[in-house]
Amino acid sequence: MDKKLTLSLNETIIESAKVYAKSNNISLSKLIESYLTALTKRKINGATITPLVESLSGVITLDEDFDVKDGYSDYLIEKYK
Repeated sequence: MDKKLTLSLNETIIESAKVYAKSNNISLSKLIESYLTALTKRKINGATITPLVESLSGVITLDEDFDVKDGYSDYLIEKYK
């Protein structure tokens, strides 16, 4: 459920935000909502997941039987030949 919110901000910041939102084809409300969502997102293991990291999540797929330790060992062996 959306709810209305009134904010008092510096006029220059508002104008800059409007220009940014328009150039990115997003409403100012959605821009602020996205920012507040990212800002207040839960921390996982004490670390905040940034929007960039979240966007990269799931980019790489590995076989079910892939052993991360063996893969890293192979990488290091190859690196230091």
